[in-house]
Amino acid sequence: MHESTKSAKLTIGDKEYDLPIFSPTAGPDVIDIRKLYAQAGVFTYDPGFTSTASCDSTITFIDGEDGLLMHRGYPIDQLAEKSHFLEVCYLLLYGDLPSASQLEDFEARVTNHTMLHEQMHFLFRGFRRDAHPMAIMVGMVGALSAFYHDSTDINDPWQREVATIRMIAKMPTIAAMAYKYTIGQPFVYPRNDLDYASNFLRMCFAVPAEDYEVNPILSRAMDRIFTLHADHEQNASTSTVRLASSSGANPFACIAAGIACLWGPAHGGANQACLEMLKEIGTPDRIPEFIARAKDKDDPFRLMGFGHRVYKNFDPRAKVMKQSADEVLELLGVEDNPTLQVAKELEKQALEDDYFSSKKLFPNVDFYSGIILEAMGFPTSMFTPIFAVSRTVGWISQWKEMISDPQLKIGRPRQLYKGAELRNYVDIENR
Repeated sequence: MHESTKSAKLTIGDKEYDLPIFSPTAGPDVIDIRKLYAQAGVFTYDPGFTSTASCDSTITFIDGEDGLLMHRGYPIDQLAEKSHFLEVCYLLLYGDLPSASQLEDFEARVTNHTMLHEQMHFLFRGFRRDAHPMAIMVGMVGALSAFYHDSTDINDPWQREVATIRMIAKMPTIAAMAYKYTIGQPFVYPRNDLDYASNFLRMCFAVPAEDYEVNPILSRAMDRIFTLHADHEQNASTSTVRLASSSGANPFACIAAGIACLWGPAHGGANQACLEMLKEIGTPDRIPEFIARAKDKDDPFRLMGFGHRVYKNFDPRAKVMKQSADEVLELLGVEDNPTLQVAKELEKQALEDDYFSSKKLFPNVDFYSGIILEAMGFPTSMFTPIFAVSRTVGWISQWKEMISDPQLKIGRPRQLYKGAELRNYVDIENR
């Protein structure tokens, strides 16, 4: 952020205050209110922080009006088309795309940290078999701090680096083991000769009784899901990670907090909600009925997976994800899966309907990622854990940026108190 060259004037009663205005590289200007309480004795009121910049950052930028998502200045569609997940991880973490030797070194470091401490396997057995995989992930990631004491000192740059690599490497293993545990199958150990996405698919779907060959189309689709969900600016879970880290908590605890926030259906559960809607529709012949309901202002039904809170035009991730969805469905087919049949027909009818195009309600990334994961054979309970695997690098990048920020302060939002005024305590016998 550049030095302030402009200011805003705020008048409270008969007093006037000058507030600095900062101009970012991209996006709207921001008014600096850090000294407002000290100078004027008032707070600002912004539930949900929808008009408040909580930090300055160089990692990700979103322009919802123009449908733009950039990581370190690179648009997401270019990264998804020309790059792969671990290269995007390097970009988010270190600020630039890697050279061939830098990428080889980074991939090797991640690959060599994918195994979990063997004793952690006993922790999985402490959960009920019907536990949600996200519940298991919150517990297991938080437990990493009990097994890897040599990477919990946030003041040591080397320990921060070790924690970063460990979490990116171990998160797919934890997610896959959580899945295997809930379906009663033995854990599958990672293999160092496979790429990141292929390794995850193998850990989820291989069994000891037979060999498992990863299809490259499915691996590429999985890699794109990871890439397109890697970071998304200051969303709820990222803000949670930043708030937790502002207290000086260890990195594993901060990421566990992010996973817990992501679990919410308004955040990471969006693609699961989309699939549940498709199953509610049931068959393609019922689609006109549900489209009519979506147009009815008096009907609470909404088409999940269409439009986006941030993107007011189109979701820039959706075009790339659609390409992967088409490739996966062509490979696996939709003939025997009524949910996927509904998805394909709903996409077609909605895109042809003027109502949706006029309101810019286009299929978003959650619509297509849900289709892909359903086609691959993942239950909806695994959609959010896969999202957590993807988003881990974004959380860590934001965490590292915040820890090294000289402006770092513990987060302390204010409130508009509307409770009782000061009262005197009355002994119980006199009440």
